[in-house]
Amino acid sequence: QVQLVESGGGLVPAGGSLGLSCTASGIPFGINAMGWYRQAPGKQREVVATAANRGDTNYADSVKGRFTISRDKAKNTVYLQMNSLKPEDTAVYFCTAEVFSTPMRLSWHVYWGQGTQVTVSS
Repeated sequence: QVQLVESGGGLVPAGGSLGLSCTASGIPFGINAMGWYRQAPGKQREVVATAANRGDTNYADSVKGRFTISRDKAKNTVYLQMNSLKPEDTAVYFCTAEVFSTPMRLSWHVYWGQGTQVTVSS
């Protein structure tokens, strides 16, 4: 079965840096896109950054220039390097993977990690 396991969360002072990683296992036919979402207390889950199979990356306006998403396709791993962290970046961060459902890779199912807490102190 497909599993996504995140690591790297923690407590960091404002202005600091933190790196997250997420590795997917049990992948039968490959992964399309991978990404990171976050959910702060009392707020809706929002997209942070995504990385498509062809290498395209997209970022939320709030993190552009501060966060960098990258993938190691051979390891089915996605990373999120977070610099210049702000207290408003405090949230539970979730990774996602669009896992192809068939060998033809015409459809996929989205899987989620369990989430990792990032807390930025002011």
